[in-house]
Amino acid sequence: MKKLLSLLSCLFLFAGVFAQTGTLKGFVYETATGEPLTGATIAIKTTNKGAQADVNGFFNIPKITPGNYTIIVTSLGFESQEKEVTIKDAEITSVKIYLNKKSRELKGVQISAKKEDRIYETKVGITRITPKEMKLMPSIGGEPDIAQYLQVMPGVVSTGDQGGQLYIRGGSPIQNKILLDGMTIYNPFHSIGLYSVFETDAIRNADVMSGGFGVEYGDRTSAIVSVTTKDGNKKRTSGKLAINPILAKVFVEGPLVKDRGDSSVAVTYIASVKHSYLKTTSTALYGSLGEPYKSKLPYSFTDLYGKVNISSTNGSKFNVFGFHFDDNVSYTGTSDLNWKSSGGGTNFVITPGSSTSLISGGFYYSDYQIALAEADNRPRQSAISGFDANIKVTSYFPNHSELNYGVEFTGFKTAYQYYNFIGIRLEQNDYTTQLGGFLKLKKAFGDKLIVEPGVRLQYYASIPVARLEPRLAMKFNASQSIRFKAAAGMYSQNIISSKSDRDIVNFFTGFLTAPDFEIAKPDGTYANNNVQKAVHVVGGIEVDAGDLEFTLEPWYKYFGQLITINRYKLLPTDPDFSIETGKAYGVDFTMKYAKGRHYFWGVYSYGYVDRNDGRQTYPTPFDRRHNVNILASYTAGRKWDWEFSARFNYGSAFPFTQTQAFYEKMDFSNGISTDYLTQNGTLDVQYASQINGGRLSDYHRLDLSMKKKFFITETSTIEASGSLSNAYNRENIFYIDRIRNTREYQLPIFPSLGVSWSF
Repeated sequence: MKKLLSLLSCLFLFAGVFAQTGTLKGFVYETATGEPLTGATIAIKTTNKGAQADVNGFFNIPKITPGNYTIIVTSLGFESQEKEVTIKDAEITSVKIYLNKKSRELKGVQISAKKEDRIYETKVGITRITPKEMKLMPSIGGEPDIAQYLQVMPGVVSTGDQGGQLYIRGGSPIQNKILLDGMTIYNPFHSIGLYSVFETDAIRNADVMSGGFGVEYGDRTSAIVSVTTKDGNKKRTSGKLAINPILAKVFVEGPLVKDRGDSSVAVTYIASVKHSYLKTTSTALYGSLGEPYKSKLPYSFTDLYGKVNISSTNGSKFNVFGFHFDDNVSYTGTSDLNWKSSGGGTNFVITPGSSTSLISGGFYYSDYQIALAEADNRPRQSAISGFDANIKVTSYFPNHSELNYGVEFTGFKTAYQYYNFIGIRLEQNDYTTQLGGFLKLKKAFGDKLIVEPGVRLQYYASIPVARLEPRLAMKFNASQSIRFKAAAGMYSQNIISSKSDRDIVNFFTGFLTAPDFEIAKPDGTYANNNVQKAVHVVGGIEVDAGDLEFTLEPWYKYFGQLITINRYKLLPTDPDFSIETGKAYGVDFTMKYAKGRHYFWGVYSYGYVDRNDGRQTYPTPFDRRHNVNILASYTAGRKWDWEFSARFNYGSAFPFTQTQAFYEKMDFSNGISTDYLTQNGTLDVQYASQINGGRLSDYHRLDLSMKKKFFITETSTIEASGSLSNAYNRENIFYIDRIRNTREYQLPIFPSLGVSWSF
């Protein structure tokens, strides 16, 4: 009781200190569209106080001595603006600031915006992607997509053009949580790995957290990718129409109720339709190039997305959105894959007029189904559906310090059917609920040290297990140009994948949850609980040398408990699940140069990933030692209307389990009465004893693109593009059918033309 009274006294004393000062808060928007400007810098002249706008454009500067001030607001690519404000004692002053775009970015503004972000944010293992950067990639057909840009991120390993899978710093896709405005998307990548379900023109930004992420994220043990969409144009109807040999799309945004300034409420919408018809066009347009075009590329997908935003006069907002994604791939005589995902949700941001805090949250529901039929006549099916509700509070303090806390509640159902490599059918249907809560403090000690301690409480009701997961991130600014950073933490999750590590390439990802019965560990003892666990340690150094930025990040992940499908199950009575351990470590080096017409991005990653199932330690199918990505872009022309870009990727060989022999498998369903002398058995495979003991060939590819813009009016632009994927026609392996001993390769040389109209 004494401790509680002491704590309350400190809080009242703390509040009393703030009562002698005032607070400035507000939002920064783009004038032309009314969209929030993430990362805008707000500084108060004649003082050392300032802040950065968050993903909602919100900023908060507390503890300001009462008086009249001039604030200056800057953002990369926008004209700076000054605004006079009056700060009163014990009051909160709210402002809305609108910035105009400029035709050319001034060097001083670019450096200012960059430095503020890199000094006051720990950014350990975090890369923020903007639509502008996505559009610098050589994009097939001229339509950029986050799936293509994620492949050049540090620590990210891609399976290539086909398959649509990304592995982030030693984690499998099931260990990565992909979020769309806070909603979990269970399969964000289409079977043709060039495209995701996300509409590029609807994205405001995307944060890739490849390790050591904060306590606000739970139920994943490797990485987080959080995509945030725009609110919609508050001033006028705008959009984009695009067509190319792969797909056609329509994107429209605009006001239902226009934003007329500080005294009005705006209602906006976003709608997009994206459809791929490559399955139809490949033969007609590319048949002369040979296979696989001649026999048709078997890919098709349709993506639908819609959103309505209501923004109030004080910057608070409420969103309602829905989506439906459909993907199909059919290799004749080999496999047929289909998955569908649909759902919707609401989220909100509230900034109470009498408070310096920001309150956000949401409620979401989604449904995902996948089915795969192969030549072995063993269909695989999986489904996961459920809801998620969360609320988060962010309180702002002087000197870029913050307090974050919140709760989330999740419930979902999984249905799963699968056959293992010897044909035994596995089936599971489960309901589960999870509860999470977190608390994180961000404290800045001057301009030198930023510390972010936090703790997350995660409760898995179906197992049942409660875990307390501490996490810590920090940054030390040795100088304006040299910064050291580090992060560490404990992580857990309950979702399991059905992927087999014996498959060279596996289309199918089934979802299921950890069972509630005992499972044996690799040492033969039984686990205390069935939650999957991991520990991350990430370090790093950032160096600025003029317009060059260098980042070096060594990382280590230990997966202390991974629950997998029991690959050694030979009899129906054998356990369905087994426990493995694993480790992953590596180092990522990144170099970036962006100035004027030139842009360069280079990444080298070294990685090692293994698993131990109690019988042997083996490399995972995505254990790629060396990965190199180089992206270069140049903008030419008096009107900056020409753009040339190139991307080169090299990846060392993936491992795979070799085939030792083929044999005739007999069916002894009639016991001793089986006539094995006359019975015709089925062809089956004897795998090599060493899991993933072989290596495929190295992967490398060069992509080129060229774009030309035609300015019709101030708001209307036509863009024509030409691209060449796999420019020197490298045969990169994609899929092997063991029974037929046939190979499928990644896409060969792939030229394409595209045209789009932005209005």
